Amino acid sequence: MSGTVESKLASLGIVVPAAAAPVANYVPTVISGNQLWISGQVSAADGKPITGKLGADADVELGRTAARQCAINIIAQIKAALGDLDRVTRVVKLNAFVNSAPDFTDQPKVVNGASDLFVEAFGDVGRHARSAVGVAGLPLGVAVEIDAVVEFA
Repeated sequence: MSGTVESKLASLGIVVPAAAAPVANYVPTVISGNQLWISGQVSAADGKPITGKLGADADVELGRTAARQCAINIIAQIKAALGDLDRVTRVVKLNAFVNSAPDFTDQPKVVNGASDLFVEAFGDVGRHARSAVGVAGLPLGVAVEIDAVVEFA
């Protein structure tokens, strides 16, 4: 039976995918006390990367879509680690990295794709602190990578 958060996601047309396995020597999540630290999740859906360099060959809308997919992938990791998304009591922090051309400055608009989804899915619990940083490149040429910290009960 789906919980409240999964019902909200379903109403948005989102089915939580299986959590992606790590591709290098790290773990996807770490629990410390009542916090879950989620490793960076790249913009990929159905095993296919969402690629592009914002301000060069990708626009803000593609970036928002990529960031939203990162959020979905973070949610998948939360579900895998905690078993129930309704255990989340606070989305604490997102660190977002946007594959950016040197003169691209709309990283915050791109990362809103993820931030908006967390608020849609978790309500006020989903409001978080965040960083939105432009970088010269990301693994696989993806457009966005985001890591997160959440609190849970």
